Amino acid sequence: MHDIWNPWHGCIKISEGCQHCYMYYLDRMRDQDGSRIYKTSQFDYPIQKDRLGRYRIQSGELIRVCMTSDFFLEQADQWRPEAWDLMHQRPDVMFFLLTKRPERVADCLPHDWGNGWDNIWLNVTCENQRRADERMPLLLDLPFKHKGVMCAPFVGPVSLAPYLDGGQVEQVICGGENYDGARPCHFEWVQALQKECVSRDIRFCFLETGTVFIKDGKRYRMPLKQVQSEMALKAGLNHPGRPIRFHLTDRFGLEIPRDALYVPHYRPSCERCSGKLTCNGCSDCGKCEAKEK
Repeated sequence: MHDIWNPWHGCIKISEGCQHCYMYYLDRMRDQDGSRIYKTSQFDYPIQKDRLGRYRIQSGELIRVCMTSDFFLEQADQWRPEAWDLMHQRPDVMFFLLTKRPERVADCLPHDWGNGWDNIWLNVTCENQRRADERMPLLLDLPFKHKGVMCAPFVGPVSLAPYLDGGQVEQVICGGENYDGARPCHFEWVQALQKECVSRDIRFCFLETGTVFIKDGKRYRMPLKQVQSEMALKAGLNHPGRPIRFHLTDRFGLEIPRDALYVPHYRPSCERCSGKLTCNGCSDCGKCEAKEK
């Protein structure tokens, strides 16, 4: 996917949300070990260029980092400084970091971090109330200009109300669990979390129901992720919230004009996807057309 950068692959399970990790499942399907951590061949993706000498990642794109690992994983300490440097070279691109290890973040920041870089968005996973109460205070104390929360896999009710009042959190995403032994996601959990966000005009995205979804006391099994996303969208809970603005510049610190920034484009099938609210747009990979044939 054009909106994902995995500088390293593999992770160590540390909490309830890791129990049925999708990365471990997919690695096992390829006869690989998800606990084996290694630097990937796409490490330099942020600065890769095409045949015409243009960056493959356009100015204004949103890139999700380490979706098959954790950016603040201890075993990746040797590679992280170089990864920071790559992101520093692209102040025109937004980088979405997601971690279950916020306690490590302060000690892993670059020496010139200051109050944070304008193009970095730190998000923590809060799969249940225990982890929300553990990780949210740490997130709020960290020097980042953009912060968000990912309640996925959503394996227990979560209230973020005490942590949302300060206005630091810009976005909350939630979604059910998939693959091996997927635990159920309850619709009332999603509704309660959505109300907390809407009352504060914070962007909220119900990404997917998960394989097992419980609504009005009925248990639904939806193994297809496309169906999960469509059902989540039909729930009508997504809320755009206040505009989230990133100050993106070139390497000389000059602000990039809006008309020079990447504008996501979508296909008709995207209108049925609940994740469109937080998506980087279509990559024109051709897979949609292949499925339709």
